[in-house]
Amino acid sequence: MNIFSDDFQNGGRLADSHAYAKQNLSPSLRWEAIPEQAQQLALICEDPDAPGGNWIHWVMYCIPAEEEGLAGGIPKWQTLDKIGNTKQGKNDFKKLGYDGPHPPPGSDHRYFFKLYALSKKLIMGAGMSAVQLRKEMEGAIIEEAETYGVYSRS
Repeated sequence: MNIFSDDFQNGGRLADSHAYAKQNLSPSLRWEAIPEQAQQLALICEDPDAPGGNWIHWVMYCIPAEEEGLAGGIPKWQTLDKIGNTKQGKNDFKKLGYDGPHPPPGSDHRYFFKLYALSKKLIMGAGMSAVQLRKEMEGAIIEEAETYGVYSRS
């Protein structure tokens, strides 16, 4: 299983358009080679370089396994009807949906987009945290993939 973006190379720079203090648009993501037995997908974007520890920027789950990716600029809706009723959770900004990089000035941070293939369908409402999602995914992760971008602000 692989995940990648047309907006940045793995390990490359994220554009200002994805940053919290700029346009705050989620990047496009695509994936391939999803295991046949996958029932659903889940996505978590996190910054392990945050001063207080791992910072969650995006939580998305109940993604249909047949989806091939996400367009950029996903709206901050609880449920995304056009993506098979995909749900969005709360990030560490205490907001629903994607909120982009906002590192302290002068420091490079890495932003990991982690995709999980699940052996079961999650029955959950919108607004779950990454901690809650990870608990629900326990024992159901078939495979995972990640890509990351780097961002810094002056």
